[in-house]
Amino acid sequence: MTAENPLGDRLDDDDYPAYTMGRAAEMLGTTPAFLRALGEARLITPLRSEGGHRRYSRYQLRIAARARELVDQGTPVEAACRIVILEDQLEEAQRINEGYRRAAAEKNDGPSD
Repeated sequence: MTAENPLGDRLDDDDYPAYTMGRAAEMLGTTPAFLRALGEARLITPLRSEGGHRRYSRYQLRIAARARELVDQGTPVEAACRIVILEDQLEEAQRINEGYRRAAAEKNDGPSD
C-alpha cells in the first residue's frame, strides 16, 4: 500500500477479482487511453497480477465509470478526477458519521439502571 496506490501494489487473482486494461475499458465503453489518462491524473493506479499484468478492481471500475460520466459531460479529466476523489471521500465520511450516530443512539436507547 502506497500513497500513489492506496489499494496496494499487487493483487492475488484468487482474492481480488480484477480485469485487464482491455476488458476494463470494454466494460466502461471507453478506450485503454482513457484508463491511462486516469492513471496519469492519479485517480486509479492499476494493480499488478503475479505475471506483472495491469489489472483493475471492481472498485476502480466504479470510480473510473463516474469519472467517465463527468468527462462525457465536458469536465476536463484532471477536474473529473478531483471531483470523483472528493465524492468518494465524502461518501466514506458519511458512512463513518452514520456509524457513530448509530452507536450513540444505541447507547442512549440502552437499558437504564
